[in-house]
Amino acid sequence: MLVLGLDGFDDDLLGQLLEWSPTLMVTADTAEQLNAFGIKYDILVGEGDGELQSDIKYVSRQGVTVVEAALNYLVDNGYPAVNVVTDELRLNDYLPYASRINIVLFNPGKKIYPVSSGFTKWKPAGDVIKVVSEVNPINFTGLEALGESQYQTISDGFFTFQFNEPFIFIAEAI
Repeated sequence: MLVLGLDGFDDDLLGQLLEWSPTLMVTADTAEQLNAFGIKYDILVGEGDGELQSDIKYVSRQGVTVVEAALNYLVDNGYPAVNVVTDELRLNDYLPYASRINIVLFNPGKKIYPVSSGFTKWKPAGDVIKVVSEVNPINFTGLEALGESQYQTISDGFFTFQFNEPFIFIAEAI
């Protein structure tokens, strides 16, 4: 799990995510917050105070963004997936990694993840799915368009997205 920002993030959801994450990566800012909660982290990405906790690994930015440094480290070390808790959504930071590691972004109230064309998922009737990437054209089944890249499931069952880009990001409420 990579924690980039915790503003407005639900403490209970953070606890649930931590139960599933064997490795916890943080930035200097989030290291201080998590340390105050008594949460042990494993890796500090970028520059920061290493004296908050002992026995941690450091990943240098080496001229790239914190996101790039963290995802490069995870990919290079064979991690198959990462949950990212973030306040800011800069989806273009994650797009180059979508084919290399399974990424799920958690933003206050939303779960965002990349999908490839032909993506199919079962959802109950009335659930709203938002396409947060720019995509034209997009074809779908099992959904009705609500406008502004939002879609609602018509009935309990599967929906599908078809598009020309390698990946797009979609968001669901959590």
